[in-house]
Amino acid sequence: MAIDQGAGAGTPPAGTLLAGGLSVGQLAARAGVRVDTVRYYERAGLLPRPRRTGGDHRRYGPADVDRLLFIRGARRLGLRLAEIRELARARDAGTCPCAPAEALLREHVSEIDREIARLTALRAELTGVLTGLSDPAVTCPDPVPGTWCAPDCQGIQGAEGGDRDVLLLR
Repeated sequence: MAIDQGAGAGTPPAGTLLAGGLSVGQLAARAGVRVDTVRYYERAGLLPRPRRTGGDHRRYGPADVDRLLFIRGARRLGLRLAEIRELARARDAGTCPCAPAEALLREHVSEIDREIARLTALRAELTGVLTGLSDPAVTCPDPVPGTWCAPDCQGIQGAEGGDRDVLLLR
């Protein structure tokens, strides 16, 4: 499975790595991320510990560039770090990560569909409120302090339970 890593992503041409490998800054630049992101992914176990120079500087190779681009592409698709770690383990074991990736991506599509439905309902509710606010025939009662509710709408229960601070227009 190929994950699109975004614009400007790609492995450097052969022979362009420094003889001692890439520094953390060079790796970050090649992958289009910040240095602290590289270090974070190392701490999180997504990137293997790099080899070190005699002066204790990190050094990376082409496999690290590839791994970081994979992580970046997976993050762009909305995968969580634990999910990326799972896919990376499959890659590291030499097995195709397509089946687990398909399941993860299907779940993310379902999450997006649920969020779109929630936002669509919210948009409809807000549009209704705006329509009521712009109606010159409607007078707006003073709200109860700390709420948007008029005094006669206190105690109204929302569909999710609990009081809802909504503006009722009559």
